[in-house]
Amino acid sequence: MDRRHHPRWDNTLPLLARGYAWLPDLRRRHPGPVVRTRLAGRPAVALHGPDAVRFFYDERHVERAGALPEPVRSTLFGHGAVHSLDGPVHRLRKAMFLSLLADPVRVRALVDEVGAAWEAAVQDWAGRPRVVLLDEAARVLAAGACRWAGLPPPEDGTGPLAADLVAMVDGFATPGPRHWRGRLARRRREAWIAGVVEGVRDGSAPLPAGCPVERVALHRDADGELLEPRVAAVEVLNLIRPTVAVCWFVAFAAHAAYRWPRTREALATGDPDYARAFAQEVRRFYPFAPFVGGRAAADLTHRGEPIAAGTTVLLDLYGQNHDPELWPDPYAFRPERFLERPEDVEQLVPQGGGDPGRGHRCPGEAAVVGLLEDLSVRLARLEYVLPAQDLSIPLGRMIARPRSGFVIEAVRA
Repeated sequence: MDRRHHPRWDNTLPLLARGYAWLPDLRRRHPGPVVRTRLAGRPAVALHGPDAVRFFYDERHVERAGALPEPVRSTLFGHGAVHSLDGPVHRLRKAMFLSLLADPVRVRALVDEVGAAWEAAVQDWAGRPRVVLLDEAARVLAAGACRWAGLPPPEDGTGPLAADLVAMVDGFATPGPRHWRGRLARRRREAWIAGVVEGVRDGSAPLPAGCPVERVALHRDADGELLEPRVAAVEVLNLIRPTVAVCWFVAFAAHAAYRWPRTREALATGDPDYARAFAQEVRRFYPFAPFVGGRAAADLTHRGEPIAAGTTVLLDLYGQNHDPELWPDPYAFRPERFLERPEDVEQLVPQGGGDPGRGHRCPGEAAVVGLLEDLSVRLARLEYVLPAQDLSIPLGRMIARPRSGFVIEAVRA
């Protein structure tokens, strides 16, 4: 197959410098269905749009095995995680996650546990001069997720656990201290949870029957074997880590309610349709995952453009969620757009696209939306004072967040 010329210069440093703006800017400078570049010394192509989502999530086109960079595996996902699998092994492991994270009854149970943790935390916030909402939301989410999953409280408490889970997310896309904090955090928590898994298997640490941690501990892969304890620990973390990562969206929800007060008023009514529309607009509008990547499984053609086997393939998420051809007035925060149109899994792609039952789209997306709906309403009803602070959200930082973490004062329970 024709192997089109890729630039000689590597774009890894511009990516680290520009963050979320890097890929949309590259696409604007090189319009067309495929943008060619280099990352980490390898040829890469970038795609966007609903047709690219369908192309990217077809396992005949793009594979994940061996495609995830080591720094990402050692911080965000873990070695041996479901994200790095393909084919029948991936589908079987993914089915376990879907049974735990896509089932409405289990999602409701998770939302209820986190809601109870929120109410308890609010009582504590009322006695403190100020709190950083992003950090406190992480603790709330960690406490609720552990109770839901059946994970025993760690000896050092929920606060340090929440900080470690945040570090795994915060450090995957950057070199330097944040990255090494993420690596160390993962090692600590994998070792702890691997011990819990071994205790479940030998009967020394019984957990509630059928709880998510027990399900993972007793899961058998396509070869009929139990997961290695450390891999099982990785997958337990892949249940609770993304739950805690909702703290970013909680801070973004508070940011949106501050910038557009009418949304806070509408949320406070408790209208479930509006709460869902608001949650989806937060996920579309604010920066979270910049893109997802894989590797071309064979010599391919996308919209007439050849892609050589082994090429890194990127799907632009942030750019697609702000594409004016897909989202009229994309830089306006307008939850009503999700009341006026159906949700499209190939168009709204904050955590990837496609069908989670057949591809690599996040299996916990229903849980993320459910949590954000519930916590956005609770936040809208919370009385607090917003002190002067820097609420800018630098797009050069991955993962982006308000500089201050969104500080609130004088909370009234």
